[in-house]
Amino acid sequence: MINNSALLKKRLDSLYNAYDKGFLSSDPLYYVHKFNTPLDCEIVGLIASSLAYGRVSGIKRSIEKVLAPMEGSPGEFTMNFRPHVEGSLFSGFRHRFNTGADITCLIYFMRQMVEQSGSIGGFFMKGYSPGDYNIKKALEVFTANVLALETAGIYGADRLPAKAGVRFFFSSPAGGSSCKRLNLYLRWMVRRGDGLDLGIWKGVSPAKLVIPLDTHIARIAGNLGLSSRKSRDWKMAEEITESLKKLDPKDPVKYDFALCRLGILDKCPHKVDILKCSRCLLNDICVL
Repeated sequence: MINNSALLKKRLDSLYNAYDKGFLSSDPLYYVHKFNTPLDCEIVGLIASSLAYGRVSGIKRSIEKVLAPMEGSPGEFTMNFRPHVEGSLFSGFRHRFNTGADITCLIYFMRQMVEQSGSIGGFFMKGYSPGDYNIKKALEVFTANVLALETAGIYGADRLPAKAGVRFFFSSPAGGSSCKRLNLYLRWMVRRGDGLDLGIWKGVSPAKLVIPLDTHIARIAGNLGLSSRKSRDWKMAEEITESLKKLDPKDPVKYDFALCRLGILDKCPHKVDILKCSRCLLNDICVL
């Protein structure tokens, strides 16, 4: 972390204010904001965050393909979802290595979560404790509980196969994964107050969140001295979050959306670009 924390906070706060909800169209979170009810938002949020890997244009197309059969009512569609009937609607779906079977299983999992706990948030709270230092343990319990749900033979077996694509949507810190997509989902559901994230899970403290670690965050965080680690794993995500907690202990991942815009919108080059770098709000604290 750079020596002048006050300067780092000042620059990151400026970036946070610059990249506000006006930039939502560049993010999968855009689709969640199309809905108003908590159940719709939870369901669309988990679909969108699960598919949030690869190029933004491809992510958006895939999210739209999944939402199209739901005809504007994701909650109703999910709660009436029958894998061997409505699952056929996703038979031709593919998002990189995830297939229609993975989407079918994801939707069926969400139906069961809501049936058991009243909401996806309620299902997550089974493993959450306010006394935990961060969200790690809750994520471990959540992913284990989800992957133990009924699969209705979607993958041709009674038990979820080891190579079932839906497992990719529910990675766990227990295996060292950075859990980028689930941490992104948690950010959307938990953070509140700025109109960007939805804040509908009131029982989880934003202070417990861990930054969603993708290639953009890893690279830019390294340029800012927020982490010295090289592997994009859970430990790096925690280290970056710890650095950001020194700037905002109550809401450390508030900077995630803005920092990601620098990468997604091609504002932060991999090598020094005099024009782009001179225009960057972080120019005088970046070591690139």
